[in-house]
Amino acid sequence: MTNQSNKRPTSERAAKGETVRRSVLGDAHVDRANASKSDFDTPFQDLITEYAWGTVWAGESISRRERSMITLALLAATGNFEEIPMHIRATQNTGASKLDVIETFQHVAIYAGVPRANHAIKLAKKTFDEMSITQSGNGEHS
Repeated sequence: MTNQSNKRPTSERAAKGETVRRSVLGDAHVDRANASKSDFDTPFQDLITEYAWGTVWAGESISRRERSMITLALLAATGNFEEIPMHIRATQNTGASKLDVIETFQHVAIYAGVPRANHAIKLAKKTFDEMSITQSGNGEHS
């Protein structure tokens, strides 16, 4: 299989990763990310598509709901807050509920620190509010 945008060979794992990534994050998000790829960051994007999405997220031993919760906990615990809104939006595709998210961040508070959990909760609240406005405002999902 060949990726026509950069003529690199695409593995089965990369193809699976693209499918899983679209399932979790949505076509619109992935299309925007792919459209903004350049020669500079294409190798990195290929890496995360193949290994993060095609290996880790494609695993079958735990559910996407659980993976979503683990990902949110790790992002908050390590202070990687920029990705939290994206993964909060993904909860509508993974099955992780608002209750799952708050309980995940409560674990972060106990095991990684209250300030990190507090900031993650603020981001989650804002993102859930934006999702609610988008869904109720015009019937479209972002």
